[in-house]
Amino acid sequence: MSIVIIRQDEKIDLWKNALSTANSDIKIYSYLEDHPVDEIEVAMVWKHPKGSLKPYKNLKYIASGGAGVDFIFEDPDFPKDIPITRVVDDMLASDMSEYVIGAIFSYLKNFNSHKINQINSQWNPTGYRRITDFKVGILGLGTLGQALAKDLVRFGFKTQGWSNTKKVLPQVNSFAGPLELDAFLATSEIVICLLPLTPKTKGILNTTLFEKLPMGAYVINVARGGHLVDEDLIKMIDKGHVSGACLDVFHEEPLPENHPFWQHKKIHITPHCASVSDTQSVVPQILENYKRMKAGKELLHLVSFKSGY
Repeated sequence: MSIVIIRQDEKIDLWKNALSTANSDIKIYSYLEDHPVDEIEVAMVWKHPKGSLKPYKNLKYIASGGAGVDFIFEDPDFPKDIPITRVVDDMLASDMSEYVIGAIFSYLKNFNSHKINQINSQWNPTGYRRITDFKVGILGLGTLGQALAKDLVRFGFKTQGWSNTKKVLPQVNSFAGPLELDAFLATSEIVICLLPLTPKTKGILNTTLFEKLPMGAYVINVARGGHLVDEDLIKMIDKGHVSGACLDVFHEEPLPENHPFWQHKKIHITPHCASVSDTQSVVPQILENYKRMKAGKELLHLVSFKSGY
């Protein structure tokens, strides 16, 4: 039996070759090539075209090619009666943490504004901030959020996090549930979104939330574009309540050429590159789950249909 890879980028052959090299006994297909649809037991997907899972009537489970699974639930035709797994990977978490910490230091030391001054040939020394000047708040203390929190503490940042349930992490103040969200926001001078995208978190980064942050707070979104109400962020930056933002994810990717984020001096954007699944790190867990499926054992990193992640 076989695995089919369904994704809308140039990486199908990369993953196909990596899986085939790691286990030549399993037949690996791209959904774009001729393949025996009835033999497919596993679909490894990443932002697949909606409806592309319908032909596979003998699927045993769907494997997300990354940590997120929101795109699967957004497909009205995905099979509701089989398990979904996601990637849980130390390298993915480490890469994300390094990106966010880099973004924080860039903000503290004014690298973004200095780059603009350079382009305009302006010599404009400005005061910088220090690690001890800010309390950093993480929206979402899952695998990625916890890895980031530990690294922030190691650097000396005052660190807190918010999630559905309390987390116990050394030197991290944990807030949980709707009743503690406002208290978390009120003291988060740099806020980082690492939430899963679900119906409850869609659009959570909006005017109502921004108004609860301290004056001059900085926003970093590395989760999903759907968390952010774009026009609300621009409005709150232009009013001065939010000092700026670093964004790696967007509603539409690539970001349209006419989007106002491109030209906004206080919004730093990157092309969804904060943390990318690595074949050498992820392939072993994909194959381990395939082996477990064949043996009738419970799969690793199962997604909860109730919570959406």
